[in-house]
Amino acid sequence: MKIHNFSAGPAILPKTVLEEAAQAVLDFNHRGLSILEVSHRGKDIIAVVDEAEALVKELLGVGDEYEVLFLSGGASTQFLTVPMNLLNDDETAAYLNTGVWADKAIEQAVFYGKVDVVGSSKESNYTFIPKDYKVAPGTKYLHYTTNNTVYGTQFHHIPEVPEGTLLVADMSSDIFSRPVDGNKFDFIYAGAQKNMGPAGVTLVVVRKSILGTVKRHIPTMLDYRVHVKNDSMYNTPPVYPIYVSMLTLRWIKAMGGLAAMERRNKEKAEMLYAEVDRNPIFKGTTAKEDRSWMNATFLADSPENEAAFLAYCKANGVDGLAGHRSVGGFRASMYNAMGIDSVKFLVELMQNFKP
Repeated sequence: MKIHNFSAGPAILPKTVLEEAAQAVLDFNHRGLSILEVSHRGKDIIAVVDEAEALVKELLGVGDEYEVLFLSGGASTQFLTVPMNLLNDDETAAYLNTGVWADKAIEQAVFYGKVDVVGSSKESNYTFIPKDYKVAPGTKYLHYTTNNTVYGTQFHHIPEVPEGTLLVADMSSDIFSRPVDGNKFDFIYAGAQKNMGPAGVTLVVVRKSILGTVKRHIPTMLDYRVHVKNDSMYNTPPVYPIYVSMLTLRWIKAMGGLAAMERRNKEKAEMLYAEVDRNPIFKGTTAKEDRSWMNATFLADSPENEAAFLAYCKANGVDGLAGHRSVGGFRASMYNAMGIDSVKFLVELMQNFKP
């Protein structure tokens, strides 16, 4: 029985990527050595990092004024290193609070400067994206989370910022899922484990000119300038996750790039949401205009039907559908590598479910 994996992450990867990655564990580049045991300073691994960096820049459409870094510590480490590197004590950063991870980013930023939460949907359990917010002139940067994995909301536009204000985005759960003009951003970060690769590496894309403007001392491992200077190899990088990410970026390009990912993801999302809206047993949890293409959240009409439908799905090979504890119900995560066949299968289960 095929297992259809709707887990929020670590997410599924393309089959061809898994096959090539598995082979590299046994024999990398026909060297007779595993990728797990070759030097990160060797030419083969340097070539992997260089190709991954080039693919990131190509897909985002950015040039040499940006640096691509592959770091450890997950996106959560960026919650503190972003303000540590960009925000002086007497400067103000604006934040949009649209979910648990945005909230955690705010919690860290207050230690490094002034924080203005310009928009929030926290009081409504993050069921919508704030629209009527203002970023004051002179604000150092605006930080927002492009997709909210737990609550199933997503920005379908890029926020406007005043002249001179930097734009910072946590794209952990929807990066490379649709075209985006990378030049509109000054800083992008993303945990790899949704659309780019396995857990263990964090992507940073930074406009180099914005670094070096803070007065505080920054510990070496948390200073982006150190990682820029050393091409992500100040210390031993997470070699294998970077390699698998490179393979995934190759796959995205071969599939037609971000425009193809957008068509694929839009089709999956529209199919599932159409059934949620049609079927009286189910109900969406977020504002329709803010629904995420990556993480669809919805409820059953009773606790009994919720438990029964989860059991029905499990018996039929659908895994990872239970919603986050703060929302309940169901969460169908449909990242790039998920095929339309899996979404069709879930929709058929919803149609055939008899309480």
